[in-house]
Amino acid sequence: MADTPIKILSDNRSAGHNYHLLERYEAGLVLTGTEVKAAKTGKIQLKESYAEVSENEAWLMNAHISEYSHGNQMNHPPVRKRKLLLHRSEIEKLRSETREKGLTIVPTRLYLKDGRIKVEIAIGKGKKFHDKREAIRAKEMQAEAKAAMARRNRQ
Repeated sequence: MADTPIKILSDNRSAGHNYHLLERYEAGLVLTGTEVKAAKTGKIQLKESYAEVSENEAWLMNAHISEYSHGNQMNHPPVRKRKLLLHRSEIEKLRSETREKGLTIVPTRLYLKDGRIKVEIAIGKGKKFHDKREAIRAKEMQAEAKAAMARRNRQ
């Protein structure tokens, strides 16, 4: 992924706040024409979305892609289930992780790579409230240390 430049269309920052992200996958996305045009303008919301595996296929649920402004009566519905394109072995692994261990599949970002829209999904384990507080505290301490180092370097 590092060798090809990507353009991030939507980022799900709350995923890292609400889940311990364990393993990440890159998946293709089956979209209609107006969905692609709306996505390229950045009119996507992944905050409440998730993925699930059913009938040997992976699906992206609750992702909101706004209607395309120049679309006609054939415009797409903003929220619908969209098929994820993954290898069979990846789908089987996702199925076993979610069924046996009770984990969740969370989309972390949606991006444009080589002219195709891809979604990065991650297997996530839900954080407890105290885990979230601890992460915030660690982030604040790191910011304070960085500021102290900057002040020290200026002197």
